[in-house]
Amino acid sequence: MTNSVTAFEDVEVVVSGEPDMVAAHIRTHRPGEEGNIRVHDDRTGKVVDLDYRGTGLPEPRGRGRPSLGVSAREVTLLPRHWDWLRAQRGGASAAIRRLVEDAMVQPRTARERQDATYAFLAASCGDRPGYEEALRSLYRGDAADFSARIAGWPEDVRAYAERLLGEA
Repeated sequence: MTNSVTAFEDVEVVVSGEPDMVAAHIRTHRPGEEGNIRVHDDRTGKVVDLDYRGTGLPEPRGRGRPSLGVSAREVTLLPRHWDWLRAQRGGASAAIRRLVEDAMVQPRTARERQDATYAFLAASCGDRPGYEEALRSLYRGDAADFSARIAGWPEDVRAYAERLLGEA
């Protein structure tokens, strides 16, 4: 799953896709209902906020270099790390961006999938029957018992939890 989200209204999936597309869909098809919709990041399972104010029109561009959405932050490395980064094609920033992009496309570990499933369950299912037992099965790595524990839950909730957990 790459940079996608899934929007729920109560226990039903409203729409899934890239964040901008999901926000546009909700803004267009459910105006004024944004507060009733919970959106989850498909990689982490965490609840995310979308910007529903977009107009769909391109932003007017001022003079000068275009904004790339870049954030400058501090990174602390040892001298040998800085030496290696400086020697890379494009310099330190380009090398770090390549490393991060490469890492982002790697399959998630079993623990990352469990944590994503937990984040979704914690935000959406705490009042469901068998919730605590399902969490125990989740972290025991017992997929069959986990599926059995959530079998009575609403279909979209169950399918999304299993999707987060089962993605290889």
